[in-house]
Amino acid sequence: MKMRRLFDIAFIFLFFSSVQSCVQKAYDKTVLYRLHTNGFTNIKSAAIRGGDKPLDWEKDSALTTIVKDSLYEATVTYHTGYKFTEVKFLVNNDFELQNQPNRKVLFSEMDTTIYEATFNVTK
Repeated sequence: MKMRRLFDIAFIFLFFSSVQSCVQKAYDKTVLYRLHTNGFTNIKSAAIRGGDKPLDWEKDSALTTIVKDSLYEATVTYHTGYKFTEVKFLVNNDFELQNQPNRKVLFSEMDTTIYEATFNVTK
């Protein structure tokens, strides 16, 4: 009976040790998004959506106008254990890249990733 109890205690210890080691360490990853809107005029709004907080697929996060009808920016900081995120841009409430995959943004090993895109154009 003592041996069985020792086995049970050892099993529980190993189980909880392995569960804790599976937890992925999270880091703050900052991305400076730069959206070029070549060919568009009278832009009323530019925004970004994504699947990882603080972004959301259901809610726009506004981009700041740098050059009217040309360049828009946003800085987003994620707290994540992943090495990438996915996003899409909107201009005047219209999603880009309809029926195409989301943009995959790979996080840099540096402090800040700079991601440049042209609306509705894949790289």
